[in-house]
Amino acid sequence: MRRLIAGITLSSSIAWSAPTLLGFCGFYCARADTKLFNRASQVVLVRDADRTVMTMANDFRGNLTEFAVVIPVPTFLTREQIHIGDKGLIDHLDAYSAPRLVEYFDDNPCAVRSNEYRFADQAATLPRRVDAAAAAHSRGVTIEAQYVVGEYDILILSAQQSSGLEAWLRDNGYRIPAGASGVLSSYLKQNMRFFVARVNLTEQAKLGFSYLRPLQIAYESPKFMLPIRLGMVNADGAQELFVYTLTRRGRVETTNYRTVKLPSGMELPASLQESGEFARFYKAMFSRQVVVEGGGVLFLEYAWDMNWCDPCAADPLSPDELRQLGVFWSDALRSMPRAGYGPALPSPTRPAIVTRANPDVFLTRLHVRYDNAHFPEDLAFQETADRTNFQGRYVIRHAWNGSDSCAAAVAYRQSLSGRWEQEAQRLASLTGWDVSTIRAQIRHQTGQVPNPPAEPASPTWWERLWKK
Repeated sequence: MRRLIAGITLSSSIAWSAPTLLGFCGFYCARADTKLFNRASQVVLVRDADRTVMTMANDFRGNLTEFAVVIPVPTFLTREQIHIGDKGLIDHLDAYSAPRLVEYFDDNPCAVRSNEYRFADQAATLPRRVDAAAAAHSRGVTIEAQYVVGEYDILILSAQQSSGLEAWLRDNGYRIPAGASGVLSSYLKQNMRFFVARVNLTEQAKLGFSYLRPLQIAYESPKFMLPIRLGMVNADGAQELFVYTLTRRGRVETTNYRTVKLPSGMELPASLQESGEFARFYKAMFSRQVVVEGGGVLFLEYAWDMNWCDPCAADPLSPDELRQLGVFWSDALRSMPRAGYGPALPSPTRPAIVTRANPDVFLTRLHVRYDNAHFPEDLAFQETADRTNFQGRYVIRHAWNGSDSCAAAVAYRQSLSGRWEQEAQRLASLTGWDVSTIRAQIRHQTGQVPNPPAEPASPTWWERLWKK
């Protein structure tokens, strides 16, 4: 019996010249990628006008004889519209756009301060063979096409009614959860077809792959959407979905749910630099924001022109990598050599990576934790003209520990306790962690005690006398 993995839980799924940039003045030191989450699906949507290329990454774990994915699609797909992708490209996109932790180092307060920090904000403003057709027909199901693509057997199905489609799927070994009929019916009313894939073990053995590669489909439709409801029918809880969109004009947002920017840009305790702490912080912070926003929202984690990054958690994707993901609007991509990018990590002499190689490609990274209660509809998107840069970015600032004793140094040392208390309060607010524990960690690291707000003084006897 094949376990159906439906929709986009996809739990089994899917140049310009510029002056020298004096942007990021610190150092990127950690990132929060999708590997932090279990059951995290990844989908890349390349979109321009009515043309879409969707890449779906499969994170299926188990016996491959049980793998199957059913995805509603808005139009018929020919063999040539289906392709096998490279998971490494999605991993690269994930690394490039992941929320990141960066570090700064305080200057000697006794020295003349440089103007380097004033360029940070300025730089940010630059620009995824079965039974006979007769058996299907008896159920009101039409097998419109069947293909072998790489290690996958693929069917394109249409149906007259959801009960017939559900019965056909059961007849053919798909384990359909209770409640699927209603969701299938809604897609049929929209005249959508179904893309069905299962693993062809013989072909997989010939190809020599030990894992499932991403599925890619290219199609034309005015619908800019991602079907998620079918994947929630048999879900055992909330699921994580990362959507990376590559468009020409600007940032992508949802039209039927709110798109909210993830809290970003704040200074946090330096203890987050310890092994595993930033990952723990990010998961706690994201979970808390889901609760704060009441569910039913998508979080913007990154929005940036693909030609550059600052700070750079990974190199921008090359023209060839973008073409393989489906960026089709520049014929020049086919002939461009891989760009000579700089180092993945910024440095004082090269704080940002800038390339002239890519055409207009704007990346939007959206992260959503979805369930039936908060997401009754599929995700509908629109491209905007907003090219404002945004990134999930968190700062740790290391204190200066020199021995100079000028008046500025004395005042600086006196200010640290208050600064560390603000960082402790901020971290507690973002994550829900106990602030006393955070203060203890800061004290262990710095040897000093953060300065919590003073308790209000007890009222005098005359204040108590007339207090209402």
